[in-house]
Amino acid sequence: MVLSQEEPDSARGTSEAQPLGPAPTGIAPPPGPGPSDSPEAAVEKVEVELAGPADAEPHEPPEPPEGGWGWLVMLAAMWCNGSVFGIQNACGVLFVSMLKTFGSKDDDKMVFKTAWVGSLSMGMIFFCCPIVSVFTDLFGCRKTAVMGAAVGFVGLMSSSFVSSIEPLYLTYGIIFACGCSFAYQPSLVILGHYFKKRLGLVNGIVTAGSSVFTILLPLLLRVLIDSVGLFHTLRVLCIFMFVLFLAGFTYRPLATSTKDKESGGSGSSLFSRRKFSPPKKIFNFAIFKVTAYAVWAVGIPLALFGYFVPYVHLMKHVNERFQDEKNKEVVLMCIGITSGVGRLLFGRIADYVPDVKKVYLQVLSFFFIGLMSMMIPLCSIFGALIAVCLIMGLFDGCFISIMAPIAFELVGAQDVSQAIGFLLGFMSIPMTVGPPIAGLLRDKLGSYDVAFYLAGVPPLIGGAVLCFIPWIHSKKQREISKTTGKEKMEKMLENQNSLLSSSSGVFKKESDSII
Repeated sequence: MVLSQEEPDSARGTSEAQPLGPAPTGIAPPPGPGPSDSPEAAVEKVEVELAGPADAEPHEPPEPPEGGWGWLVMLAAMWCNGSVFGIQNACGVLFVSMLKTFGSKDDDKMVFKTAWVGSLSMGMIFFCCPIVSVFTDLFGCRKTAVMGAAVGFVGLMSSSFVSSIEPLYLTYGIIFACGCSFAYQPSLVILGHYFKKRLGLVNGIVTAGSSVFTILLPLLLRVLIDSVGLFHTLRVLCIFMFVLFLAGFTYRPLATSTKDKESGGSGSSLFSRRKFSPPKKIFNFAIFKVTAYAVWAVGIPLALFGYFVPYVHLMKHVNERFQDEKNKEVVLMCIGITSGVGRLLFGRIADYVPDVKKVYLQVLSFFFIGLMSMMIPLCSIFGALIAVCLIMGLFDGCFISIMAPIAFELVGAQDVSQAIGFLLGFMSIPMTVGPPIAGLLRDKLGSYDVAFYLAGVPPLIGGAVLCFIPWIHSKKQREISKTTGKEKMEKMLENQNSLLSSSSGVFKKESDSII
């Protein structure tokens, strides 16, 4: 069957491989084997035969159903996004409670020590992303997500039984965060299996989950901590992870084809394909040869050294600066509200910004994030601080919403998953280091003023680095187009020479026959 499908292709490829001009009128090419069986044609036939079995088996996934069970998958992914990043973004409330629970007057570095818990947790979520992508490819979205939620549940539950701050580095900062990372990444991958035409809408709804949870969780955590304490609050949060564990079972893989089912299911065919995949497809470091992406992968982490500082230390700063204010958690709620608005707004705006110039939106977002961080210590009125948080959240949503579109423009659709995975891994380092440094400055200087001033500097520097990306990308595109144009010109001249030589041969034969 395969040979019968290949023969027309090889014959067609052979005729195309001949660099001959138009045949003389009235002369038909001889049928069957002959001069057309050139070495080039033989090579092409071998290539077709090697590719034949892979092409013959319909391993490609079916068309996304665009709904049905996919809506339940969307809700599960929304819960995942909300519970994971809602807890992380509300860590400022937990941070204040940890200081009260484990702090002592004799320890002058308690803010520094406690800041490591939240920053290590957020950093580990991103640090594990490249590894999680490999697990997702090998074991599928459902197994990876369920396993991650179970690990996160264990880490969060064990955090509620500690007696000092140090064990939280392991239980909350590593075990809980790694579980969240393994649960989070498959929730993004599975959406592309069920949606294609509506994928933009679905992604917007799912990512808005973190904004909704960021708005609600600070109030919930404050009520729980005041009523039952820190440890019981952590046990209540375990309910979120248990629901996330159940939600992972909804990530049902779609059957690829009837032939795959007959040969042992989609899982066996997946492993049979992966068995012969080259290692570079697991960790594709070749994307760093794209200069624009390499600069992007440096500029983004550079800008994020101060990014997570407000999420960790803002509540402590508000408690010190505005002691008489009630409902201080509203500052985190404001960030969550406008972050959701920013994701929808700037995600739509990015559709109208051509190619790599979308980077300028990220430059704009980093400029305002850095500026608002520097303005936090200058706010002597609580209303002014709320306005600063609203603006910061808006441009935080801008930064997040256009990550994937920029990666697509820089490396293409084939490598976009790996590009985002590597970038998230790099982001983990500054997001982990920044808040403890800010806590150390607070311990040494007695206030957060210098910490917030310095937190605004890295976004400005990183944004300046990103400004070079459109210029680098356009320069590379001009070089490629110049090389391509040169190759086309050489090929055109070669074809013209071939046509002239064949025509002269025909004229020579006709003149000889006349003589």
